[in-house]
Amino acid sequence: MENPEQRDQDKTLICDPTQINATQENEKIIEWEDFGHELARLWSLTSALKEANEKKLNLQEKLQYFIQEHAAQVKTESLTRLNELEEMRERLVARKVMMGNMSTRCKVATEDAKKQEKMLSAELRSWLVAGTSLSVARKRLQESNRTLNEKRGYIKLKNMQRKLRARQQYMISQVSLLYPVKSLVGPAQEEELESYPSSSRLGNSSVSKPINCGTLTILGLHLTMRPFTKMSFFTDKKEVQKSATALGYVAHAVSLIASYLQVPLRYPLRLGGSCSYVNDNVPPAGPTTLDLSWKTPLSATVKPVEFPLFLKGQDTTRAAYAIFLLSKDIEQLLNFIGEDSLGPRHLVANLKELLRCVQSSEFIDTS
Repeated sequence: MENPEQRDQDKTLICDPTQINATQENEKIIEWEDFGHELARLWSLTSALKEANEKKLNLQEKLQYFIQEHAAQVKTESLTRLNELEEMRERLVARKVMMGNMSTRCKVATEDAKKQEKMLSAELRSWLVAGTSLSVARKRLQESNRTLNEKRGYIKLKNMQRKLRARQQYMISQVSLLYPVKSLVGPAQEEELESYPSSSRLGNSSVSKPINCGTLTILGLHLTMRPFTKMSFFTDKKEVQKSATALGYVAHAVSLIASYLQVPLRYPLRLGGSCSYVNDNVPPAGPTTLDLSWKTPLSATVKPVEFPLFLKGQDTTRAAYAIFLLSKDIEQLLNFIGEDSLGPRHLVANLKELLRCVQSSEFIDTS
């Protein structure tokens, strides 16, 4: 069935004079004899056109396929390259961060090296100065050895030792004047204890009469051990204070004598008058002395413990132990000058014996 729109269009084409004229001009009159040839030619042309259109379609399909495949390949390659570029960018950022860290470490290492160089240069200078002073001291020692090998040098050394002993004797005699140790003979009398039982190396000490060690006083104060053994509520507070003051006098005298004799006390003293202390270097309870390294200093491994030389607000056991340590210090000084102690219970008597031995003539003649 014919379409009405197509019919109207044909009518318009037929009715349009311009189109009619154009078709008339384009029309070609073919003779009947040539109609077969023309028809065959048109048929061949139509077949060739059809083949050309088919080839065109095939070529279009192939071209479209190739274009799509190439586009997919290009897209895949571009994504791969983008991923590679992203990885390279991340690597570059990581390397930049690593280089920054390395530069920071290099700066820190350079500063540390400069500091160590300064420290080493300072140590080197100190070692050079020490080496110079050591060489000078060695030369002096060699010269002293040469002089000592001679007879005059030995005599000179003995004279210097006698002068040193005499100076020490004079200074310790001032200590005996500052803290006089006396013996109570009567109820109201005091006299100097000229001869006292001792274990001198000469063994010729004369004894006038036996003296009770408890009757000795230092600077007029009597030291009694009764409060340190039996402390109660009814103990005389004045007696306790006098004993603490006397112990402070003894500690100060022992400290002065040790400094004059240049003897480091085994139990150092912390002076405070009637509130003095004795230090005891107690080793730590953890590692033993064999486990300690030889490079570790003694001050790092030993913690001093203070013991009071007074009873006010203190434990009587700790105070008694402090008196025992102070007596051991006096015994150390007696042993240094070649004398023996009278015992740890005779604190003031040992101090009196120490002062007597130092002020004797044998002290200067001791080599």
